Amino acid sequence: MSENKEKNIPEHVAIILDGNGRWAKKRFLPRKAGHAAGSKTVEQICEDAWNLGIQYLTVYAFSTENWNRPQDEVDALMKLLRQYLSDCIKRSSKNNMRVRVIGDITPLEEDLKDKIQELEEVSRENTGLQFTVALNYGSRDEILRAVQKIAKDVKEGEITPAEITEETLTSYLDTKDLPDPDLLIRTSGEERLSNFMLWQLAYTEFYFTDVLWPDFNKKELEKAIRYYQGKDRRFGAIKES
Repeated sequence: MSENKEKNIPEHVAIILDGNGRWAKKRFLPRKAGHAAGSKTVEQICEDAWNLGIQYLTVYAFSTENWNRPQDEVDALMKLLRQYLSDCIKRSSKNNMRVRVIGDITPLEEDLKDKIQELEEVSRENTGLQFTVALNYGSRDEILRAVQKIAKDVKEGEITPAEITEETLTSYLDTKDLPDPDLLIRTSGEERLSNFMLWQLAYTEFYFTDVLWPDFNKKELEKAIRYYQGKDRRFGAIKES
């Protein structure tokens, strides 16, 4: 870890995976082909991130708003998710990778919830890349759920309103076991957060690239890291001359 700090490698990188559909359209392929290609890119970037010294990687895989897409596309995404989770169970053990899922998984079908539980359990003690998948995730939903839990605990006398701090709210979020991201990457040229980790990204460096997610590779990840390394992160303080 200390060597990574000397090299100024971001400890935690978050990625908004964007451009799968456009990648497929450019090749006159169905959108599900783009999602399948994007899934393969996730696998490779996990390996690349760890080899570059990144400790935590979080990807925005399926948002709360994605349910509004055409039903056939949603069905294809759920089918792909089933396969990905099954593969990830094997891959996490092979690569010593711990996997977490954040978001509200209650609307998912039971077999998907079972696979998520199995994946988190079998990888819990792994000490390599700490990989988080945001699934049926929306930051406003996450914060709302956290506030509801806090309100319940206040009502039950577990905590008083005066005791609620930033740290308190953070401890109720889905990401309570993760450090805030140092670097956010969004692919495909879009420059917005799309309801992703609004609380956690308060002091994160943002890197936007026109590269479509299925085409994103180690070289592109290295470009993003170099961009990060050129930033002077002061967290609101004044740098002394």
